[in-house]
Amino acid sequence: MKTLRPFIPSLAAMLLASGGTASAQSVLIEKSEICFSSKQKRNTIDGKFRKWRANVDFRPKQLAKSKAEFEIELASIDLASEELENEIKRPVWFDTEQFPVARFTSTAMKGLGADRYEIRGELSLKGITRDVVVPVALQKDAGGNSIAEGQFTLNRFDYQLGDGPWIDGDKVASDVAIRIRMVLPSLT
Repeated sequence: MKTLRPFIPSLAAMLLASGGTASAQSVLIEKSEICFSSKQKRNTIDGKFRKWRANVDFRPKQLAKSKAEFEIELASIDLASEELENEIKRPVWFDTEQFPVARFTSTAMKGLGADRYEIRGELSLKGITRDVVVPVALQKDAGGNSIAEGQFTLNRFDYQLGDGPWIDGDKVASDVAIRIRMVLPSLT
């Protein structure tokens, strides 16, 4: 049986490409990332997506008018192994031929104080849509860019990822940690 580096792409993870500005913003994709970690047996498997798009309108003083939308090209998964990347694209996992894109659309944003936020939204992956919540912390970098960072856990079984021999949670963990780091340009 070949080793598989599972990944649950959490578009939800991307849901927070927001900074501290007042209108539609361009996420600096080349400085941003959507990463994940999972366990296969006792090994930690890390990966990321190479291609994704974001449409963000973050208004910290008008959160009801804020929104975040993401699209991830699932075939752009980077597991540092062509064999594993080809495996994860198969129907038992992402089924990228039938479901090439995962989508996240925010439904609400809530301030938690101290530049922390909670983004609620819907994540659609492999034809299944679920509600997700992503906690995010904001900060500024030395260049005045806004940085949104967050982490949450996604259960791969919620999206029917990994059927057959991979259904055993002892072989491939059901939980996948999703980490996001979104950089938005300074508006100065």
